[in-house]
Amino acid sequence: MAENEADLLALLSGLDDPEWLEWPRDYDRGEAAVLLGRLVVRLEGDFAARCRAEQDTKDSSEYGRVVVPAEATACGTRIVVCVSKFGSLALVCADNPGTFLGTEEARAEGELDAADLAQVNRALVDLGYLVVPEELLERDYDGPSRLPPHVQRPSWWHRFFGIF
Repeated sequence: MAENEADLLALLSGLDDPEWLEWPRDYDRGEAAVLLGRLVVRLEGDFAARCRAEQDTKDSSEYGRVVVPAEATACGTRIVVCVSKFGSLALVCADNPGTFLGTEEARAEGELDAADLAQVNRALVDLGYLVVPEELLERDYDGPSRLPPHVQRPSWWHRFFGIF
């Protein structure tokens, strides 16, 4: 497991294959569905609430999302977990990706409770996901893949969670 920013960037670079933009060569849709289903069950149990899930996102390197409803969180803001088709990468954010400049800003603004965030991160790690901070994913993309022309300022988020 990557422990620091440099390790995470190296891992992202290692997953970046210009021949496989939307999903990796060894992608298993069935396995991704099972894992996301386990995540939904876990979060529903942890938050004692029904969590909405979207999966098998078309034309995207994101596989799906799980939403912990606002009513189930300490701060009253929903928590969104995005799951990539690449390397079991996951992103946790308050409200939606890009609403805040990461979980630290959401916490500082009182929109994300530290215990709720820890609970989501623990569930992800227990299920084998690698949580990548949104702040890191928003860095400029400098890999070898040609991202779609509609992306104005390509970031690592676009590479591993974006629409193609």
